Amino acid sequence: MVTITSTYQGGLRCRAVHGPSGATLLTDAPVDNHGRGESFSPTDLVATALGTCMMTIMGIVADRHGIDLAGTTAETTKEMSTSPPRRIATLRTRITVPLPADHPQRELLERAALTCPVHESLGGGIESPVEFVWRG
Repeated sequence: MVTITSTYQGGLRCRAVHGPSGATLLTDAPVDNHGRGESFSPTDLVATALGTCMMTIMGIVADRHGIDLAGTTAETTKEMSTSPPRRIATLRTRITVPLPADHPQRELLERAALTCPVHESLGGGIESPVEFVWRG
């Protein structure tokens, strides 16, 4: 179990502290929702969590098989709903892997990404297509 303690700082900004490490981050409301957009919004963190979780799980599997995934990138584009209630409608992710498309563990690595805890937690309410680009 991990506890994150968040404190409202005023001005639509929050400070969050990761209990185990003490690491902190700030969130700010986006400009299109009355904020200054000076930091990640809470929904931006969901998009961030998706891309980083996919690469982390791929990394765990890659380490088990002696595969170097250094330089892999995930680009997640968040789209908000256009009708109420305001919510994340779509998270499109493109994962670029610096390995050849015919890599023998390609399917294993892609499956690992698609079964990361964040992707599994999204449910059917958020469209979450994933594209893999292999460049080696």
